[in-house]
Amino acid sequence: MRTLFFFFLINVVPISVIAQEAKALCGPSVLLPDELSKNVAVDSRCFELRFYTAEPSVAGRGGVDDLHQRFREKQTSLLEKHGAELIAFWQRLDNPNTIVWLLAFKDGKQRDEVFASFRSDPEWLMLREKYNVPVKRELFFMNATDYSALR
Repeated sequence: MRTLFFFFLINVVPISVIAQEAKALCGPSVLLPDELSKNVAVDSRCFELRFYTAEPSVAGRGGVDDLHQRFREKQTSLLEKHGAELIAFWQRLDNPNTIVWLLAFKDGKQRDEVFASFRSDPEWLMLREKYNVPVKRELFFMNATDYSALR
């Protein structure tokens, strides 16, 4: 029965987000339980690594080029307006339809607040409509180690 459920979940149910669940446990070591804080920097920010894989364009609309343009045109400035720190963006060499980007937040709570306000921003809603690019999102939440140069 379990195998049938996972087959159904993986092959039938449309999933656009693959994500870790522990974003509330993201940030400085003092916010973490002992079993997670041992090697985490006391001043670590909450890092979020995102992979956006765009579906191919249809009739010249959508696709990774529209996704790049959406970021260029306004998405990055809107995220910054709402409090996200955008560290870097990359395009994968093995899959050029995938943009990888890294964000930083004070902690998991601030991350949730940033995205809540961003998602309800009328400018974002208009931009998302203008560049309607279906993507598969993969999200990974990370804490800096106590020996990391980037915290």
